[in-house]
Amino acid sequence: MKRKAYMTQKQEKKSINEPSSGHDETRQIHLVAAYAFLLNLALAVMKILLAFISGSLSITAGAIDSGTDAVASLLIYAGVKLSHKKTRSFPLGLYKLENVASVVIALFILIAGYEIIREVLFQPEHRPKISLLFIILLLAGTLATFLFGQFAMHTGRKTESPTLIAEGRHRQVDVLSSLLVVAAATLSYLDIPVSFMGITIDKIGAVLVLFFIAHAGWELLSDGMRVLLDASIDFNTLDRIREIIRKEPVVSDIKSVLGRNAGRFRFVQATITLKTKDLDRAHQISEEIEKKIRQEITHLEMITIHYEPQNRHHERIALPVDDRSGRLSAHLGEAPFFMILNIRKKDRKIIQQETLENPHQSEKTAKGIRVAEWLVAQGIDYLGIREDVSKKGPGYVLSNAGVKLHIISSSARNISQAIDEILTD
Repeated sequence: MKRKAYMTQKQEKKSINEPSSGHDETRQIHLVAAYAFLLNLALAVMKILLAFISGSLSITAGAIDSGTDAVASLLIYAGVKLSHKKTRSFPLGLYKLENVASVVIALFILIAGYEIIREVLFQPEHRPKISLLFIILLLAGTLATFLFGQFAMHTGRKTESPTLIAEGRHRQVDVLSSLLVVAAATLSYLDIPVSFMGITIDKIGAVLVLFFIAHAGWELLSDGMRVLLDASIDFNTLDRIREIIRKEPVVSDIKSVLGRNAGRFRFVQATITLKTKDLDRAHQISEEIEKKIRQEITHLEMITIHYEPQNRHHERIALPVDDRSGRLSAHLGEAPFFMILNIRKKDRKIIQQETLENPHQSEKTAKGIRVAEWLVAQGIDYLGIREDVSKKGPGYVLSNAGVKLHIISSSARNISQAIDEILTD
């Protein structure tokens, strides 16, 4: 059987777990990005006016920061709007535009830091003209920034949007810098001279803010570049996907599980080996695995599952027996023992043989199903039995696990004849 690939690629936003979930989350991101732009634009205009009137270095630095924030927020909004568009040139979507927007935010943060340090080093000393109204306006702007930052972080974590998480982190930096600006403005208003080694509180606060800006900018830049360079999704998520696949009894081997992020969405590719050569059955199994993965892993946009049949040189056969000598039993659930043999396919030679006691022989109900599940756990490929259980519970358990059921004829008197029948079937 040729290797076959199965891929599901649902283009609508509803492809992510629940149909309405992806749409609602996207709408939330659009709204938050729009609110961020409006807030930053209002703060920038306010601080520019206050800086022009007062001549304060710290307020000027805050105005620069808010101005770059306004431009960055506009880019975020455009990036989020475009990120869900799919075209002929970009059939998988433009999800990475969210990460591009995050990188742009990081660059604007670093630019703002540069502007602040330049002002600190080269701005001549002068006393700013601060009024009580200025302090009240700066406090109001700080409070609005704090509340919006908390809202953006909460929404970002809820929707797993890197753009909104980046926006929330940036707002945290803005709150710290705004508080330092408020402190410097308050000291100037109260006419309390504060300096360290001749450096005014305005410049000290600006330098302290610069460290926060540099840290936040570098963190966002490195995280965004990891996604743009197709770094793997986190290992915990990959391990969870492997565990889901491994629980499928028909899967004999997991060759690889790879994944990447694009914006807040995940793309996964797995290569597995199945204990079946039936294409329809293999396709059905791959769909079941996909469904289970989607139930466990959030924001999964696309799964690609490559599957191929198991290529084995040995077959593992189970036979119910009445005793350890190998006398064939007529029953499944009530058989005292099961003989399990590893047979080399090319010459039908027994490589390994063991006789296991039936652990469910004394069960009062559903013993056949429990025995079938136990045999599946033993990793058998064939079960030879005299009674036909294909239309009963044990038969369904074995079939779902890819175990082939062979009805041994009455002419087979011993183990060797039963094995010949099974391998000739």
